[in-house]
Amino acid sequence: MNRVRKIQNIFSNHQNYFDDIITNYDTSGESYGNQDRNSLRLFKLGDHTVNVKSFKIPNVINQVAYRFFRKSKAQRSFEYANRLDVLKIGTPQPIAYYEYKTAFLFKKSYYLSLHLDYDLTYRELTTDLNYPDHESILRAFTRFTYQLHEAGVNFLDHSPGNTLITTENDDYKFYLVDLNRMEFGQLDIKARIKNFAKLTIHKSMIEVMSDEYSKLTGEDYNFIFDLMWKYTEEFQNKFHRKRRIKNKIMFWRAAK
Repeated sequence: MNRVRKIQNIFSNHQNYFDDIITNYDTSGESYGNQDRNSLRLFKLGDHTVNVKSFKIPNVINQVAYRFFRKSKAQRSFEYANRLDVLKIGTPQPIAYYEYKTAFLFKKSYYLSLHLDYDLTYRELTTDLNYPDHESILRAFTRFTYQLHEAGVNFLDHSPGNTLITTENDDYKFYLVDLNRMEFGQLDIKARIKNFAKLTIHKSMIEVMSDEYSKLTGEDYNFIFDLMWKYTEEFQNKFHRKRRIKNKIMFWRAAK
């Protein structure tokens, strides 16, 4: 099996260590976070911690696509993280990516970054509306999203668990994770507001984000709110419709 490896220059002297991490990934390190879709493990590197994301082997069709026609999720994560760094948009520092391929099929891939100690994610704002300084953090998050849009970044997985937040006094910093789905280019106002659709079901949060975003853009508040609420409802309806269909198709699992 062929291996492709790309390591940031500043970490190149740790190449042997990273090779060992990947080779022994399944039997070493510390399991971290949700393991349902992909696997995450943590490894010590001096005073730092390396966060390694192992992507599942794709289905056969995508194994062919990733082998010949598309960049892997690991490669895109690495390249997008570097692009965000140039744009001065927060994300855990990228270290490397690894890929394993046969002559005709794509198999495993891994993305390595420095692990970030954070205080909360956006998700906590959706599950605890009384979280300390809730509105201040939400407004700061909206300004961060505006920064993304002004920089021409459309983060397609802009969802509750994919923004890490650190807090220090009244200073809030935001870091994007799960980076493999992004588009770059100018965003019109509808594309910008649609980017908020996956974040929350709470109208009170939509009201705050709409108010802050309207101030940033100079657009009318009611226009922003109506559009943001419309896209949120559309996403929720689509999400629950897909879940109902999936549950009907997979009913035999629930019966076991």
